[in-house]
Amino acid sequence: MQNPLPRISPPFRLPIGLALAFFASSLFAKEERPNILFIFTDDHATQAISAYGGMLAEIAPTPHLDRLAAEGILFRKCYVTNSICGPARAVIQTGKYSHLNGFRQNGDRFDGSQSTAPKYLQKAGYQTAVIGKWHLASTPTGYDHFEVLRGQGAYYNPMLITNGENVDHVGYTTDLITEQSLDWLEDERDPDKPFFLMVQQKAPHGRWEPAIRHLELFDDIEIPEPPTLFDDYSGRARPISQNRARMLEEMNDFRLMIKYSSKHTPEQLKPFDAYFRPRNEAMLADNLNDFERKKWNYQRYIKNYLRCVKAVDESIGELLEYLDETGLADNTIVIYSSDQGFYLGEHGLFDKRWMYEESLRTPLLVRWPGVAKAGTVNDSDIVSNLDYAQTFLDLAGADIPDDMQGRSLVPVFKNETPKDWRKYHYYHYYEHGGHGVPLHFGVTDGRFKLIRYPDKENDTWELFDLESDPMEMKNIYGQTNPEIQKTLETQLKRLRAAYDLPEDELEGLKASSQR
Repeated sequence: MQNPLPRISPPFRLPIGLALAFFASSLFAKEERPNILFIFTDDHATQAISAYGGMLAEIAPTPHLDRLAAEGILFRKCYVTNSICGPARAVIQTGKYSHLNGFRQNGDRFDGSQSTAPKYLQKAGYQTAVIGKWHLASTPTGYDHFEVLRGQGAYYNPMLITNGENVDHVGYTTDLITEQSLDWLEDERDPDKPFFLMVQQKAPHGRWEPAIRHLELFDDIEIPEPPTLFDDYSGRARPISQNRARMLEEMNDFRLMIKYSSKHTPEQLKPFDAYFRPRNEAMLADNLNDFERKKWNYQRYIKNYLRCVKAVDESIGELLEYLDETGLADNTIVIYSSDQGFYLGEHGLFDKRWMYEESLRTPLLVRWPGVAKAGTVNDSDIVSNLDYAQTFLDLAGADIPDDMQGRSLVPVFKNETPKDWRKYHYYHYYEHGGHGVPLHFGVTDGRFKLIRYPDKENDTWELFDLESDPMEMKNIYGQTNPEIQKTLETQLKRLRAAYDLPEDELEGLKASSQR
């Protein structure tokens, strides 16, 4: 890829001294104010990034994501505030919990008139753009340029709403979002301004349709099953047993590529169908029992999911290569994250929503050349997507409004974590009933986790010790650790008050260790 040509501005005249001062100040501003490239995916579990380790690391390596980790910081305790697509995105735009930004659940409409991080960045002199999945229903505001999918979008041949106009594209969506992002960087951005670019992939959100070039990836191996694939949900509170995201019962034909969601071109459909159809027919002919079918479903699901991740990793490689080739890498902070984690068969599930570890944790990789120490693994500090908006503003040298609820991660990136950094994280899921998941909220300190299901149908609590029970198989609420339980109950009330949760919701939280 060739370097972009310098933009030629119309002639103007300034006194020579003022002109030199202007040039010097502009150069200083460029050096001091980095570009920000925020790469964001949907439903990308840390278990599917090889830098995080785990049973998939050697089977499905992600070399370009691993490069980010090797050249920057990998966070192991990055928690989301609300584990579902739209709400997570609204939190990142605003730096506020769902009850304050107004987007509690998918199906809500984001109020684009409210204050957001990109609007403050524009005021600070940044050029802003978002390309890819938006999923907030309303038109993006605060962006000089936007190209966004309508709703979830499709894996093939998407329509991108481009600065208000509907533009149809032909190709694989992950590739197209990458191409459009590179086009903006090369042809449309103003090289005289620092930029804030959000590259937001649909992948690896379901339904998992791989790129044609990846269809045969993993064909020659059987992916290991998670130890809890056949979890019977005993030992936990009632809600998890009512879930509707099970690997057997709810993994339908569209999710398994027995039927296809996207509208392929004839040239795309031919190899796509030629791959899946004979394998589907062979499975159906085998007349599998439930145990066998659950295992088959898992293999089909996990391979397609990882194939979608492969395209994302390739996209990361292209973006990093562009930064290298154009000389932008040294003054561009690259941040990689996802809207939440995801279940890759753990507890027999796909999807997210629960406050259990697989969906509470989200990946966070940060490369800041010359500042963030390369190869750092931060496994102690609790950080959150609530912090991203303030971090963007701090990086840009912009004023941070008092009503944002997170904290800038800039000192953490510099290995200068403040002494008063948070010790507890508050979570709140609102979409009652979706995939059988009731409204719930809770608090964690990274080891112990307290979850409250306040609805009348469940009206229960869960407490887990992740050190002795990392897979969260045994609810110990009311059984052991009364001091820890009391501390977490106190912290839960404190955080709800600190984050301005409505007072009437506090009435049902008169927790008692004698419960």
